[in-house]
Order: sequence, then C-alpha cells, then structure tokens
Amino acid sequence: MAVKTAFVLVPGLFTGGWIWRDLAGRLRAAGAGAHPVTLPGGDADLEAHIGEILRVVDGIDADTDTVLVGHGYGIAPVLGAADRRANDRPRLRVVHLDAGLPQDGDPALALLADQALRGRLTAEPTDDAHPPPPGADGAADGGWARHGSTDGLTPQDLDRLSRLAAPQPVRTLTQPLRLTGAVHLLPSTGVLCTANGNGIALLEHLVELGDPRLRPLTEPRFTFFELDTGHWPMLSTPAELTEVLLKAAAGEGHRLRGGSSTDGPPPQEPPAHLRPFLLDAPEPPRPRERTYRLELHLPDGGDPAPAILFVHGGPLPPDVRPSPLDWPTFLGYGQYVADLGVIGATVHHRLHDLGAYGTAADDVAEAVDRLRADPRVAADRVALWFFSGGGLLAADWLAAPPPWLRCVALTYPILAPLPNWGLSDSRFHPAAAVRAARGAIPPVVLTRVGREMPQIAATVAEFLAAAEPSGATVDLIDLPNAPHGFETVDHTAPAREAVQRATHTVLHHLAAP
Repeated sequence: MAVKTAFVLVPGLFTGGWIWRDLAGRLRAAGAGAHPVTLPGGDADLEAHIGEILRVVDGIDADTDTVLVGHGYGIAPVLGAADRRANDRPRLRVVHLDAGLPQDGDPALALLADQALRGRLTAEPTDDAHPPPPGADGAADGGWARHGSTDGLTPQDLDRLSRLAAPQPVRTLTQPLRLTGAVHLLPSTGVLCTANGNGIALLEHLVELGDPRLRPLTEPRFTFFELDTGHWPMLSTPAELTEVLLKAAAGEGHRLRGGSSTDGPPPQEPPAHLRPFLLDAPEPPRPRERTYRLELHLPDGGDPAPAILFVHGGPLPPDVRPSPLDWPTFLGYGQYVADLGVIGATVHHRLHDLGAYGTAADDVAEAVDRLRADPRVAADRVALWFFSGGGLLAADWLAAPPPWLRCVALTYPILAPLPNWGLSDSRFHPAAAVRAARGAIPPVVLTRVGREMPQIAATVAEFLAAAEPSGATVDLIDLPNAPHGFETVDHTAPAREAVQRATHTVLHHLAAP
C-alpha cells in the first residue's frame, strides 16, 4: 500500500544517512515513508547536494505528501531542492530541524555555529579544503560541541558521530544558495532544540525587534515546535522527534505572535521594547546630547559627575528603527539616573550578528573613552550596565577591570554564549572571565527575572556558580514573576522597586571611596 506521507531526511555537517537510522525506522513503523539521504563528498558543491535531494524527491510519487527535513547545514540544499520542485509538487513541505533561514545568495557557511571555522573560511576562501569533522581532539565531547549542543547524547552517541563522520566539501559551504522564491510559498515548520539555544520565546523576541529577515516566520505557512534537547535530536530524542515530524506533516504547531495566531498582541499594539518605561520621566526632562553612537543624559550642577554607560543587547538588524538610543527603556534609565545626579549614557553599538561581538566590544570601548574624556564626567567613577545579549560584552571588563570601573550591572543578561552561537571558546564568556579574572572583580549588580527563557537562565546560573568561589561581590535582585525586557511590559510595584533598587545599588558603588 502506498504511504500517505514520505519524509526525505537530509543530514547536517559531517554526517550522512546513517544518522537517521533509528528515526527512519520509527517513521516507517508509524506508516510513513522515510528516505535518509547521504550527500556526496569529494569535490561536491552545493549544487551537487541539491541534485542528490532532487533525485530522491523525483523517485517519490507526486501524489504523496512529501516532507523535506533539513538538519543544520542540510537546510541549504533542502531549500534549493524545494525551490525547484515547488511548482510541480503541490504536496511539498519543508522542515527546518534546528536549522537557520538562508536566503537567496547566502552561502551555507553563514549558518555555521562554529564561528572560528566560519571566520577561517571567510578570510581564506578556497575550493580545495575539506573542513575536517570533529574527532578525538581531547575534548570530552570530541569537539562536537563547537557545532551544537551535545545535550542528551551518550558517550556511545558521540563515539559513533566521530567514527562515522566525514569531511565536508568546502564548496558546499561557500557556493551561494540560489532561490527563485517559489520555496517561500511552501508550508514550513521549524523544530527548535532548546538546549542548543533556540526556543519559541527567543524567536518571538527577535521577531519583535523588527529584523526583516525574520518577518516571514510570522506568516501562516510557518509553524514551530520545541524539543528539550541538543542539536542532534535524531540521536538524543528519536521518539519525540518522530512525533513532532508527524505533527508537522499534518500542519500542526505553534504560530508566532505577529502572524495569524490569535494568542498574540493586537496588531496595532507596539512591540514590547517600544512600550512606555515603567517609571515616570522627570519633569522637566533632563537635557540630552547625542554624538554619533553615544547619547548623554545630563544632571543639574557644574561639578564633574559619576557616569553610567548603558549597553543594549542584540544582535539587532543594522537598520533597526528607532535606534536603541531612542528606545523607552534606555531613555527611561538615562533620564532616571540623570535626575539622581549621575550622567546616564547609552551607546548604540554594532552587534548586528553573532560574528560582530568584536566590533561591538570596540564600540563600547570607544564609548567609554569618549565618556571618560568628557570634562563633565568624573572619570574615576564610571559604571557599565549591560542588558540581554549585551551581557557577553561584560567579559572583557570583568576579566581585567580598570581602576575607574566602580561597578558592573547586568539586567536579564546572557552571561555565557548559547550553544548554537559558536562562541564558547571566545573571550565573550563572562562566566569564564569571572573564573579566570586577574585581580579584584568589581562589584556586580545582577537583576534576574523569573520568567526568563530557559536557555538564558542557564547562563546566569553558570555565572553565579563561577562568581561564588572567585570572591566576587554580587548584589542579586530577583524578580520571580517578571519576563525578559520587563521594564516596558511589567509596570507592577515589584518591577519598579527592582529598577530603583538596582539603580541605587549602582549609585552606592559609584559613591564608595
């Protein structure tokens, strides 16, 4: 009897059809067809991988519901193949299995979690190299964690990955993906692996920030599922993944706020980060001065005053409007501290993607220099206050704090790179910086929210565990019922008191001898 639904299973980096063996058996037992794909190696390019998927798809009856599942890198050739058959096979669906959203013209290397490998291939493009797979390189996980979270994998799973892995043909990563746009009409599902740093709440937060690349995800054709596991769910949670794929084939799943979902905010309501600040603005407003990427909120008085530099999160799209300098949160904090006699400063840094943390760190350092050089600033009394994804930028200042840095404040911060960010070996790792700090660590004021995204909450826990044996002084302010970005969505008394307490604690450290 012909199957009603057929799954074409396309693997990610360094793996092959063998990785789907358990999952394929479960899908077949449920009455579906399963077609694990092994992509060609050697001197293959992206077009060769697309061609292999087309060969498999064309062997499936056109009347069969066909689901193309792309894991990690595999989503690039999957989209290429789906784009070429979208008009001929109306019963086609795409599943992004812990995978990105490449666009026309993007090379697959833009999807790499390993930022170091991505940087090398970008800086030294070549058609000859074959990036080697992870293996027995001394790491407990064999090096696979550089490519995604290994949460849920057993030692036997990791050993199997290393034994069966194959080099990746470099041209599959560097050749641009070409799409006509036909694929953008197909129903699609994203399966997010939360232990790898993905999650529906985080994705909705990024969509609200206005990145045009993510706007299509709010269309009715997109649905989403979460799996509480790492980057290889076909190994770690095959039963759960089987159930999710069958539901995805039936069109089930969560739809993001801002699309056709009825559980999101009304369309006319502004996104969360553009709603009013929870504290009233001072009357009259404090004067503001903006120079390039730095804005100052100025207190009364002629004597040099202490200063707080507020550092927003990200990544944010390059053309984000309005600028974070004009977001109610940073206007609110700047005006509030200026009304208390301290210069409030905000820097609009260029954290536009995960590979831009170095650029953003340079922007913050330049803003600090500009701020301290201002004659109205008491240059030996400065605090740095980091928010959300900007938290990783605190690492440099915690690792080697200058004498003028009186305090580091952190509000709903990310304090260790998320697993799928590929930054675990970088300097942008505040928890590791605290463990290896040279000299005294400045006082830390940390505002933790209880309704935090689990993947972010785990980084805060890691930071606190590292801070305790280091001797760091951490003033912890807990808001158990508040969400990420609470200042504009939680106008309750506890939320207002948390902002006031955090601010006055920072001011206390600024005033200390």
